Amino acid sequence: MRFNQTTLEKLEQIIAESHYLLRYERGTFQSGYCILEERRVVVLNRFLQTEGRVSALVDIIPQLQIRPEGLSPDLRHSYEDAMTFHARQQHA
Repeated sequence: MRFNQTTLEKLEQIIAESHYLLRYERGTFQSGYCILEERRVVVLNRFLQTEGRVSALVDIIPQLQIRPEGLSPDLRHSYEDAMTFHARQQHA
């Protein structure tokens, strides 16, 4: 998985297609992000660079209620890549 702007945009689209609102805000988030599950809002620290944003979204996506079959084919592939990458990080 590449930690670049294209990957970031795909991860943002996954969240949007899953009916979550992604916001970039100031704040003191321990992990760089906060999930407000009841409101389906994900808040990322706005001061994170692209690599940090991709890393945070890869951590967040497995915690969200995302139905892969509801994603477009291109985003479904990106979702599967993110899930695989996350699983590898957990076992490393």
